[in-house]
Amino acid sequence: MRTILHSDLNNFYASVECLRNPEIKDKPVAVVGNKEDRHGIVLAKNITAKNFGVKTGDVYWEAKQKCGGELIEVQADFLTYLNVSKEVRKIYEDYSERIEAYGIDECWLDVTSGIKHFGGGKEIAERIRERIKKEIGLTVSIGVSWNKIFAKLGSDMKKPDAVTEITKENYREKVWTLPVEDLLYVGSATKRKLNGIGIKTIGQLAQTDIKILTDLLGKWGNYIHTFANGKDESPVITVNEEASIKSIGNSLTVYRDLKNEDDVEMVIWLLSDSVASRMREAGISRARTVQLYIRDNNLFGYRKQGKLLRPTNNMKDIAKLAFKLFKEVYPWNDYVRGLGISVTDFLTGNEQLDLFTDLADDEKQNRLDGAIDKLRQKYGNNIIQSAVVYKDSKLRNLDIKGEHVIHPYSFLKSDK
Repeated sequence: MRTILHSDLNNFYASVECLRNPEIKDKPVAVVGNKEDRHGIVLAKNITAKNFGVKTGDVYWEAKQKCGGELIEVQADFLTYLNVSKEVRKIYEDYSERIEAYGIDECWLDVTSGIKHFGGGKEIAERIRERIKKEIGLTVSIGVSWNKIFAKLGSDMKKPDAVTEITKENYREKVWTLPVEDLLYVGSATKRKLNGIGIKTIGQLAQTDIKILTDLLGKWGNYIHTFANGKDESPVITVNEEASIKSIGNSLTVYRDLKNEDDVEMVIWLLSDSVASRMREAGISRARTVQLYIRDNNLFGYRKQGKLLRPTNNMKDIAKLAFKLFKEVYPWNDYVRGLGISVTDFLTGNEQLDLFTDLADDEKQNRLDGAIDKLRQKYGNNIIQSAVVYKDSKLRNLDIKGEHVIHPYSFLKSDK
């Protein structure tokens, strides 16, 4: 039987800021994003602010009112958070090579092979918790179980600075009594549907006939039924597996929710343009595969990939396939908050051309792309854009490629 840990750094952004500025640690602190793009929403808060009722996603002025005007605002510093996250990961690597990031502040670890060296899963979790506190200065909550879903639930049960173990002997008592929305991947839309047929707890979900769930939710009903019963067998990705992935991509957390396919198509073209340009800068002439990542406004994610008809670095081909993938995978249960596109499976060596390849069109497109690249190098990335982007003036003025901000809570934090 596997032993899986889920480690969650408590109030991560705010805790790092309080570590850097000890004089504010006992005061209510909120880490806020870019006020222009998200109106200064709260990305994280410390425990003191949480006790005043401040929530992630609050507008800053609203959060400040909850604290009687005493809230301390700190601008997010994602580079620092990333560096701290890397230091924590080095501790994880002393106990397992099978580590899978779930955002910048959370990781799954498969410590099955380390049991004989370090003791049981709970003992390993306690070692990690104590080391992070002593060596980094942060607290962490860790869940221990035999699968990723229950390990994640365990890390959420006791905060801050705690270890919770969910076993095959106690999971009905610990897990099945929880609200159904506490189960990973049950978002607000799914919760409403489940509640609508009387399913309020994870235990009720686990004991519901699968056909009822699939009639209600499609294949996703089967997935969450499996999760509720502790039968998740998904592996924890190893460090080497992560390092071997070679891709070029860009992602964007949009300043407003995307409410229809026209909105989504606009952002897909922006991202595809950026990705194609990055390929050319890297000297990569062709990619065979496009990967699409979607984040809804409940921060749940979807992913899908597909093969291009032929290898390319052409923005139009990438965008068309990405939009096709979107329509195939996204159910519109919620609005879209963010998108990411990457290309992989790069062509090396000589390309085998098919009989239908139009070399003249390829050469014409290459010359056009080269001319656009030169203009952008001289006048900026926004000097030439696709017409579709002009539907939204704020997106039109956004330099996705130049800023290249990969949002810290990651497009792959959760998958449906």
